[in-house]
Amino acid sequence: MTIVPALDLRSSEPHPAHAPANIEAEQALLGAILFDNAAYERLSDQLKATHFYEPFHQRLFAAMEEYIRKGQLAEPIVLMERFKRDPAFDELGGLRYLADLVDRAPPAANAPEYGRLVYDLAIRRELIRIGGEIAAAAQTDAEHTAKDQIESAEQTLYALAETGQSSTGFQTFAEALHGAVEMAAEAYNRDGGLAGVSTGLIDLDRMLGGLHPSDLVILAGRPSMGKTALATNIAFSVSKAYAYDIQPDGSRKTSNGGVVAFFSLEMSAEQLAMRLLADASGVPSDRLRKGEIDASEFGRVRDASLEIQEAPLFIDATGGLSISKLTARARRLKRQVGLDLIVIDYLQLVTGGEGSKTDNRVQEVSMITQGLKALAKELAVPVLALSQLSRQVENREDKRPQLSDLRESGSIEQDADMVMFVYREAYYLGRAEPREGTPEHLAWQEDLDKIQHVAEVIIGKQRHGPIGTVKLHFNADLTKFGNLAREGRFDQR
Repeated sequence: MTIVPALDLRSSEPHPAHAPANIEAEQALLGAILFDNAAYERLSDQLKATHFYEPFHQRLFAAMEEYIRKGQLAEPIVLMERFKRDPAFDELGGLRYLADLVDRAPPAANAPEYGRLVYDLAIRRELIRIGGEIAAAAQTDAEHTAKDQIESAEQTLYALAETGQSSTGFQTFAEALHGAVEMAAEAYNRDGGLAGVSTGLIDLDRMLGGLHPSDLVILAGRPSMGKTALATNIAFSVSKAYAYDIQPDGSRKTSNGGVVAFFSLEMSAEQLAMRLLADASGVPSDRLRKGEIDASEFGRVRDASLEIQEAPLFIDATGGLSISKLTARARRLKRQVGLDLIVIDYLQLVTGGEGSKTDNRVQEVSMITQGLKALAKELAVPVLALSQLSRQVENREDKRPQLSDLRESGSIEQDADMVMFVYREAYYLGRAEPREGTPEHLAWQEDLDKIQHVAEVIIGKQRHGPIGTVKLHFNADLTKFGNLAREGRFDQR
């Protein structure tokens, strides 16, 4: 019995001319894997069962994939038992069809080429479908503005480019479990055992487990507490530690640190770079701005600039950036360079965009935080967004912030996976100086000396771990956070 002709698989469902497909390529690929299961390992991770045009081929590839991943043999006899109640399997010839696939199988070395062809045709079919939906929406959808439709189209096309599917839909528990085990394995094999991106601060990493992909992390504080400094330190640490492995398809997979997008809506790119230069060189940023440095310090600044200029830290200092533009620029950077962390300084300066103006600021912030959380999930990166606190903190005796102090706190607290507060007691104590020469002044000076370089990061909410307080070292001259030296440990950053 000869193999069933490619275009006769479904006589009742003729192959439409507008849907690009190659049934022969699908048969060749399946046959190569059936003949030699090792051919599956040579395929790109992008190829999924849903990329096959013939429905039975989708089910057959998914079954073969399941057996091979379990370390079992995927061969015709085993698969016959799996599909003996499948009407399509009987229609195609049952075991004889699988045997013919093996008999006509090309060399296993050619499997990746057939896989690329099947994948490319699937993407083309999706492009045709998406193009039709975009055209139909542009003609009939009067509820959404053209900009909204562009944003939706861009999101759909980005998802297609990244995953080969325009939407994920349901996934089986086995698929979700596989991803969770891979994440745990990466954490186990990584230095320090972190599941997320390391902040570069030992005690903070120990409490958080790093910054996790798909998480929206809020870092809040009153003015002059150092939230921008802490976010800058984390972004710089992540970009400096960037390392990657080259994958079989030539792409890069981050193995340490990461590529960082820093949206600085308050400070200019030059001001932000000045802070980072002060951090790297050890020369106070105030003196750098005024030019009050000597020749040796200038040499340190020059050497530091040469050392850090290759760090993959990308700064966007556009003021009043809308959530839609921010999202589009993040997607573009991920596609062109890669992306492992997004930092936004700060949340209240992001706008809802022209099509979403509202007099209710709480409602607008809610839309923005929902957009940031959706962006974190879509790009599978942590989003670290800074936020201001309300002035009610100043009216309490204990000025340590809490969740209710967040401006427009309801929406931010609800959408965030983690909320952290920066608090420096020295800031408040330094403004309560008694009259010099009095006993109270001596006691005040002693207390100030003890806490002058201590900062607290209060974790007020964490979906994946405990809440609590982490103490860090803070150098006001360099606007730099580091690990706090403790007895028995000398790992000052």
